[in-house]
Amino acid sequence: MEIPQNIQHQLAQFQQMQQQAQAITMQKQNVDLQIKETEKALEELEKVADDAEVYKTAGTLLIKMPKPELTEDLTEKLETLQLREKTVKRQEERVMKRLQEMQETLQGAMQMQQPGMGN
Repeated sequence: MEIPQNIQHQLAQFQQMQQQAQAITMQKQNVDLQIKETEKALEELEKVADDAEVYKTAGTLLIKMPKPELTEDLTEKLETLQLREKTVKRQEERVMKRLQEMQETLQGAMQMQQPGMGN
């Protein structure tokens, strides 16, 4: 049985949406990992004295910074990451909802194409 052009087009769109969903899921995992790392760094930073020598990574370099300044930097980074997490989560929800709708539409269209299966 040959698949009609409109269903082929819908299948292509569905596959693109699946790829988009995978990309968003990877972004979400990456942001989650960065949040955990930043929270852990802040946790460890709380354990050291205010006058302790602390360093910030910048690429392959370590740069000495005052603890309060580094704490502030990490706190801002965490807030930014948490906002990004919310945004990515909303994107993921929208894409997954759209994927579900597309899947239902495709299943209905495919059933109508099968002889004896439609109403």
